[in-house]
Amino acid sequence: MASANIAAVLPEVARQRPHGMAVIYPDGRDSRGKVRYTHYTYRQLDQDSDRLAAGLEAAGVGRGVRAALMVKPSLEFFALTFAIFKAGAVPVMVDPGLGAKSVKACLEQAQPAAFIGVPIAHAARIALGWGRGSIQTLVTAGPRWFWGGVDLEDLRRMGDQKIAAGWKLAETQADDIAAILFTSGSTGPPKGAVYTHGTFLAQVACIKRTYDIQPGEVDLPTFPLFALFDPALGMTTIVPDMDFTKPRQADPAKLLEAIEDFGVTNMFGSPALLDTLSRYGQAKGIKLETLKRVISAGAPVHGSIVRRVLAMLPDGALLHTPYGATESLPVASIDSATLLGETQALTDEGRGVCVGRPVPEAEVCIIAIDDGPIPRWDPAMALPVGEVGEIVVKSPMVSRAYLNLEAATALGKIREGEAEDAPLRHRMGDLGYFDDQGRLWFCGRKAHRVTTKSGPMFTVPCETLFNTHPAVFRSALVGVGEPGDQRPVILIELEPGTDPREQPGIRDALLALATTRPHTAAITDLRFHPGFPVDIRHNAKIDRPALARWVAQQPRSLS
Repeated sequence: MASANIAAVLPEVARQRPHGMAVIYPDGRDSRGKVRYTHYTYRQLDQDSDRLAAGLEAAGVGRGVRAALMVKPSLEFFALTFAIFKAGAVPVMVDPGLGAKSVKACLEQAQPAAFIGVPIAHAARIALGWGRGSIQTLVTAGPRWFWGGVDLEDLRRMGDQKIAAGWKLAETQADDIAAILFTSGSTGPPKGAVYTHGTFLAQVACIKRTYDIQPGEVDLPTFPLFALFDPALGMTTIVPDMDFTKPRQADPAKLLEAIEDFGVTNMFGSPALLDTLSRYGQAKGIKLETLKRVISAGAPVHGSIVRRVLAMLPDGALLHTPYGATESLPVASIDSATLLGETQALTDEGRGVCVGRPVPEAEVCIIAIDDGPIPRWDPAMALPVGEVGEIVVKSPMVSRAYLNLEAATALGKIREGEAEDAPLRHRMGDLGYFDDQGRLWFCGRKAHRVTTKSGPMFTVPCETLFNTHPAVFRSALVGVGEPGDQRPVILIELEPGTDPREQPGIRDALLALATTRPHTAAITDLRFHPGFPVDIRHNAKIDRPALARWVAQQPRSLS
């Protein structure tokens, strides 16, 4: 069997474009206030990641060894990530923004043998007991304090010796585990999705084809994991000056500065970040003449955000919204021309959010809603066009399991046969349907549906109707009571700056709007909320269970 290592694409790009910029990192400002940048060329990134990879092997972090990586987006983050892949080790990626307790639980689940982190991450590891009982090897990216282990210069020295002795990139196979990527935990505890080298290679090929990404493009990725695709795609990464755990709070001026400094052609941003950026751009009348495409994921993008973003872009540029999850990405994609020209009006009527047609690599079906495991796939499970059910996908981008979580794997995967290596279908945990044009529509998370005596109510079709009111920033449908006998409640977060004295009139207008559609007519309880809790990763997924608990604590007279 031929070897397959996602890191093998880097030396190939370095051979083709040795002096091309791979990663550019903001490193403070000069006396005039201009950003100072430091960088890796492709050759430099390839060579430094070789040295670190060989050093990791010498330190005992070799093929199959799990290594927790807690380094902020930086030159070292890219070099270390590719080094771990090159060594055949398995990076364990956990968002530090999940909180200390969740990070500890993730590391207990992953059982990493190595911990590679910046000094503050090591300090937290010691103080909070992260990885106690499994971590044996310590690597510090920065000054090493009292905890021992090695730093990056130690790794480079050890790596130089191994390279001189004939070190080579690990010849992993497509089915070998490449990484453990933890989900955001927006609908439960974070779970470690097992990625193989084949999974990554399939994703790179699909993303390149779907968005026609060309070598030499310049990317501004505001989500670290998406940045890792850039070297494989031949794109230059401009690391943005922002707190990656708080995308909504990113400074638009700094993002725009980076776009102008380097002529960025591609940008990834969550809906929350794009909302902040586009409001700023609209207020300042800003045009971004170099951007060819903007890609947004993490949650549905409101039509008003799409319009504001497009107003900043040159003619012909598009905003794309891929649909997927950590366990399977991408599944489908839609562009702004289709969204605004064909589907937005239907979304506003409460039909759900169109996420486009499935990518050619993915086979997508809709099955009946079921909260229990489904051990074996049967083609007869597929529902007809127009019927809402759970979205299920089969593709080379689907992760095979959750690490050390057999019950979660059983709930999330459907096998096509009895064999251990039988093809899998991933249950997205999302509800949706296909229209008669083969387009996939998203209706919300399965776990968030409200089950009343009259039947289920789906979050997104209900919420998008309320979101058409100009004073509504976003809304959330939650259920109060026991499943099967829940009372639907709609929560409203108003646009910033809305006068509280307007609330009675807005309430009357929204409740009247609810009566115009059969699927919202049962909603008579409406509450205003000061600010919805959202996920850490994208600041866009609404924490509806938390909102349901909030409603349960409020007096009914508020409605």
